[in-house]
Amino acid sequence: MMVVVVSNAPPRLRGRLAAWLVELRAGVYVGDYSARTREMIWEQVLSGLDSGDAVMVWKAPTDQGYDFRTCGRNRRMPVDFDGLKLVSFHPNKNW
Repeated sequence: MMVVVVSNAPPRLRGRLAAWLVELRAGVYVGDYSARTREMIWEQVLSGLDSGDAVMVWKAPTDQGYDFRTCGRNRRMPVDFDGLKLVSFHPNKNW
């Protein structure tokens, strides 16, 4: 299972994601695909995001049981902490 959440995404990207995934709420997409297809969907997000931001999370064989990626400007950024992927909050300056 994987989840993609986009904010401030252009309509063309939202339509492209809706072709592959189910849109549960505005900007929240869910599906179950192979790693290869997941990479292709992420490339679509990267190429079509413009000034928005996105996060993708999927089930993975890690200690946490999942992994995730982010792109775009957002106060929440992933950091590695002794092998665990956590989220760091940047100060609210010019966001």
